[in-house]
Amino acid sequence: MFISIVITVKNEAENIADLLDSLVVQEKPFEILVIDANSDDGTQEIVKEYEKKHEEIKLIVHEGTRGESRNFGVENARGDIIAFIDGDCIANPFWLKEIRKKINEGYEVVAGKTVNLGYKHFKDLQRVELEYKGYDTTYPSCNLAYTKSLFKKIGGFDDRFITGEDIDLNLRAIDAGARIAYNEKAIVYHRIRSTFRDFIRQAFWNGYGRKQLTLKHGKLWKQYSAKKMFQTQFTFWGLMRLLFGLLGYVSCKISGGGLKT
Repeated sequence: MFISIVITVKNEAENIADLLDSLVVQEKPFEILVIDANSDDGTQEIVKEYEKKHEEIKLIVHEGTRGESRNFGVENARGDIIAFIDGDCIANPFWLKEIRKKINEGYEVVAGKTVNLGYKHFKDLQRVELEYKGYDTTYPSCNLAYTKSLFKKIGGFDDRFITGEDIDLNLRAIDAGARIAYNEKAIVYHRIRSTFRDFIRQAFWNGYGRKQLTLKHGKLWKQYSAKKMFQTQFTFWGLMRLLFGLLGYVSCKISGGGLKT
């Protein structure tokens, strides 16, 4: 089962070598497509050096939103399975092997376990889950695999999204009848934001993306567990994330979010 690994990057010189080192040892066959959004920090040069040593790696320079760049990567992919991962991640050596297991069981979408690395109080925060028709739709695209046929059938990522484009994709996959399999052995280690400024910026845009979801899909609040949300977020940093997320949510509501209601 040939898998195309699609990575979208922008100025990941500090991290890209670690990621590529973790990918070239995966179970074959696979290819690695690095979609670079015109990095100016040396990322491209590092990837080019890896290209020379590993025929599986291909660098493509293409600037766009995360969703649009991932779509572009899929258009250039040869595999029947597309595995998404981010430039600031490191994959467990058995990542692709574990993804293949669930695909072979008949699933069209596979989500793995994402382990956050970084400042303790940031990394310990859990996702604000959005359940839909019995599935968690918030599995992030830094550790997510789709059959190419399903991905194209549902139209790929919606490139209008600032964030939350992976949740939107998962919602549409479920509506199309797909089942999402979770495999905790398909592990990806993800470096999280390391400064307060980056933390609140991410929280703001995550809130903005959640509002974009409601603009596209209608009211989704009934799909959240308020009790679970506050149980898992009731810390100083959790409440800060909710606060700035709410500001992003309201901002998107006022601006219209670039989506039709």
